[in-house]
Parts: sequence; C-alpha cells; structure tokens
Amino acid sequence: MKVLFLSVPTGHGHHMAAKALEEYFQKDLSIECKTLDVFEHVNPVLGDSVQKGYLLSTKMLPKAYGTFYSLSEQRDTSKYSSVGKLVKTILNKKLMQYLNDYDPDAIVATHIFSAIAISYLRKKYGMRAKSFAIITDFTVHPFWEDVDIDYYVTATDLLNYQALKKGYPLEKVKPFGIPILSKFAHAIPKQEARAQLGLADKFTVLVMTGSMGYGSDVLANLEKMNSLAEDFQLITVCGNNRKLKKHIDEMPKQKDILNYGFTDNINLLMDAADCIITKPGGLSTSEALAKRLPIIMLDPIPGQEDRNEEFMLNNGIALSVSKTFPIDEVLYQIIHFPWKLDMLRENMKYFSKPNSARDFAEFIISVVNGK
Repeated sequence: MKVLFLSVPTGHGHHMAAKALEEYFQKDLSIECKTLDVFEHVNPVLGDSVQKGYLLSTKMLPKAYGTFYSLSEQRDTSKYSSVGKLVKTILNKKLMQYLNDYDPDAIVATHIFSAIAISYLRKKYGMRAKSFAIITDFTVHPFWEDVDIDYYVTATDLLNYQALKKGYPLEKVKPFGIPILSKFAHAIPKQEARAQLGLADKFTVLVMTGSMGYGSDVLANLEKMNSLAEDFQLITVCGNNRKLKKHIDEMPKQKDILNYGFTDNINLLMDAADCIITKPGGLSTSEALAKRLPIIMLDPIPGQEDRNEEFMLNNGIALSVSKTFPIDEVLYQIIHFPWKLDMLRENMKYFSKPNSARDFAEFIISVVNGK
C-alpha cells in the first residue's frame, strides 16, 4: 500500500497534518508514504511565490486578506470558481504525470488548492486511488464546494451542517479531527515538565505566535503581562521571527521568561503550562485541545482564523483577547478565579481528538482494502 500526501506552502499546519499521518503510517504500520508540495513540484519559483504571497496577504495586508475571504464566502457558488480554474490550470498535466508514476493507493490533500486539483484530475482522467481531504480549520471555508472527492475529514461533527450546505453527503464527512502528532496524545505531570525545562513550579503561561511569528501586538501584550503583580512565569515561542525573539531576549523583565525561536518540543511546553496564548490556527488549537490546555486567543489572521475564533468562543473552549478584554485582565481573572480554566477544560473534552491521526489512518486503510 502507498499513500501520497499533497500539501501547499501556505503556513506550517498543512505540512504538519501530513507529517502526523505519515508518522503513524510509517512508524506504526510500515506503510510507504510520500509528501509532495504540489506548487514546489510543478514550479519551484511558483511555490516560493505562493508562500511569499501568503505571508504578504496574512502578515502585511491582513485586512485585505480578510476582505477577500469575506467576499469569497458571499460569492455565487453555482459556477466553478476563479480560484478553482487557476489551480486546475497550473497543476494539471505535471501533477497527473507524478500521480501516474508513483501510483498511490490513497491520496490525501491537506489544503484546499491540492484538493481542488485532485477533484479536477479525477473528473477529467479518472483515478484508481481513493481520495481524501483534510479541512484544517474549525470551519468549512470558501471554495470547498469546488471539491469533489471520496471523503472529507473535519475537526468536529459540529461542522456537519456547514458540510451539508457545501453539498457534501454526511456519509462522506468524517469528523476524526485535524491530524496531530502522536506526542500530543500523551502528557506528563506539570511539575515534571517544568523540572525538565528548568522552570519553577508555579503558574505558567505559554505564548505562541505561530511558525511564522505572526502577531503585531505580541510585545505590547508581553509588556502588560510582565507588569502584572501576580506571581507567574512565561514561556514564549517566536517561530521564525528572529526580530521578535531578540526583542524579548533584550526587554526588561519582572517575570521569568523562557524564550524560544523555532522549537520542536511544543508538547513538553504545553505539559508545563496552565494555559496557552496563541492565534487560533487549526493545528495549534487541535494540539492544545488534545492536551486539554486552556486557550486564550490572540491576533487571529483575518479570514479562516476569525471563523476559528468564533467557533471556539461559541462553544466555550477558549477565551479571546480584545481591546475591551485585554490580556492583563484575562490573566488576572484566570489566576484569581481558576474555575474559568476548569470550565474551559470541561468543554474541551467534547472537542479533544488526541488520536486523530491514528483514527484517520485506520479509516484510509479500511477504504483502500474495501472494508
């Protein structure tokens, strides 16, 4: 059996979803897998342009990106979208040649672009492989109605109604959860995690800015947290934002701050923390949900992360920082009134999917084997 994952260079989460599945297939089942960055394969210059364009739209021009997203939600869905036409035009022949050469039994798309491409290719040429797509947010966002494949994996069954509105029969919608690495399925006691990190055993706040270090107000919010009288410590993860890491390293500190750039021990940092402050990306919030780590949302990228924020607030599984509910007030409340964190943890049990990768992988095997 061979499994092919198709990803796109627009953020870290799509690649990590593929990596989580690949880990289970290869490590636990010894099944052959490959992950293909479809834009990079078709044209490396195009792949670089897509990534830079995504960074520009979400980091430098977030309001414009959010406006485009909102307009996309309101568009006429009766015709094949301009985005769909663009994707199929770019990825058509070269991607099909790769599929013919590798001849996978299952194809898993971790991004809307690769899902559209597979939909078009299977319709035009036919396809032996079973096809799957992962919707890596807590919403079924624009252009998914352009996708027609065998199965769709969602974060939760509460998205079933959105899937129905996109035209998907529910027997094709599988709420296994967004796939995450197996290390997020297990936890060690806080005291042990803190000892491994060289931290004191006291209230600990984990601050993550995403793999690209997104977040314009990170320093301002850190200064507010740093000035609070309450006794707690901070762990900060700056991703690839070296400038932000340098600022935090050099800022005057009243609190102990353990500051990272890019790191692969997020699971241990989560085990050490009492709460996480993060932008509401689909993958990072799925990891926190698996750990039942209370989430405080900050700096959502306009568009799908706005919808993630709405979903989590409406379901009582996160708090959200705003101009009228600033970060210092949030921390004051959760430190002095711990029942607020208990409330979030209780609601999280309905959305925690620690074995999402395993469950999805086993389903792929059953479909391929015709069971």
